[in-house]
Amino acid sequence: MCIGLQRISILLINIAHSAHLIGVKPVVPKKSPVFCLNDYRPIALTPIMMKCFERLVMRNIKTSLPNTLDPLQFAYRPNRSTDDAISSTLHPALTHLENKDSYVRMLFIDFSSAFNTIIPQQLIHKLNLLGLNTSLCNWILDFLTGRPQSVRVGHNTSSTTTLSTGAPQGCVLSPLLFTLLTHDCTAKFSSNHIIKFAGDMTVEVAQLVEWCGANNLHLNVSKTKAVVMDFRRHSVDHPPLTIDSSAVERVSSTKFLGVHITEDLTWTTNVTSLNKKTQQRLHFFRRLKRASLPPSILTTFYRGTIESVLTSCITVWYGNCSAADRKTLQRTVNTAAKIIGAPLPSLLDIFLARCSGKATSIVKDPTHPSHHLFQLLPSGRRYRSIRTSSARLLNSFFPQAVRALNSNHLTPL
Repeated sequence: MCIGLQRISILLINIAHSAHLIGVKPVVPKKSPVFCLNDYRPIALTPIMMKCFERLVMRNIKTSLPNTLDPLQFAYRPNRSTDDAISSTLHPALTHLENKDSYVRMLFIDFSSAFNTIIPQQLIHKLNLLGLNTSLCNWILDFLTGRPQSVRVGHNTSSTTTLSTGAPQGCVLSPLLFTLLTHDCTAKFSSNHIIKFAGDMTVEVAQLVEWCGANNLHLNVSKTKAVVMDFRRHSVDHPPLTIDSSAVERVSSTKFLGVHITEDLTWTTNVTSLNKKTQQRLHFFRRLKRASLPPSILTTFYRGTIESVLTSCITVWYGNCSAADRKTLQRTVNTAAKIIGAPLPSLLDIFLARCSGKATSIVKDPTHPSHHLFQLLPSGRRYRSIRTSSARLLNSFFPQAVRALNSNHLTPL
């Protein structure tokens, strides 16, 4: 049964208006203790029906996006993940460090209230350029403008105000809309790379500042961090980057999409963080064992709460882990296996399997930004190895993935 496009548009607008009328905005502390209003994070609450409908709209938007979308935009795209974003960040850095007398500077950007500064009309203009149909764009514009909202703190509720800028934090659509707003933030020079995953970026400064001004986004310089990888014997002092006359803090380690990246490109900091999380969860795991739960349930709990942490972005960091770090994490697996009373896959086996799986999916996807790294030899049976002169690059994901495909003699079509 077909419904006319005009009728659908009216239905969408009506749903958008009904969501606005009964939305409230509680606030939760960003940190403890709270010293000022800026230490609170507002979260928009809309009806369950509206949240379900947002997911339908999001699915429609994702299927309407053109193939010309920036290939280094990893969020909300098929066959893309945080692993891809981090690997695509590290591979150019590791490759560049192969050159004599070279170093790498990474800038990890933070925006101030990014969702709240979106100008709906400007967003709609960009969505039109991406080819989204007019009815969908009109619904999004109606959804973002004229939003009556109040703020609740404890038992106190403020008076209602009407907003026509920004995208509500806590709404399903907001991260996707912000992602599409930033789709045209691309590097001007081949020596620079802009990696985008939702609100995170690693970017060139001058272009970024200009682009932010044109898109009503404000850089939070106090939370923006720089990491310099310099392995030269006689390294020089690197002057700090400045944004709006403020120096960007240089740090030895920062967290990017859940993974700790350090200036020496080792992974002990990341492994220590993962191990700390899993040790806390082993306590609950042991309590479940004492409750005499069957091995099948214990295994499910382990995979969901412990293995998922141990293997988070494992294709990115495991290859370059030290032997001591690997043993530290494997001990947790062995402890869990004793509690369950059944063998569990080792982290090495999981790493190799995921490398093969990820490599196969990249080879099958010509639109993937790393597809060009997998080149078949003239025989058509094996892939060309990536040239390396350092163990850092040799043990990183892409060279490991090529070796994994060759060892399995896989030739995806």
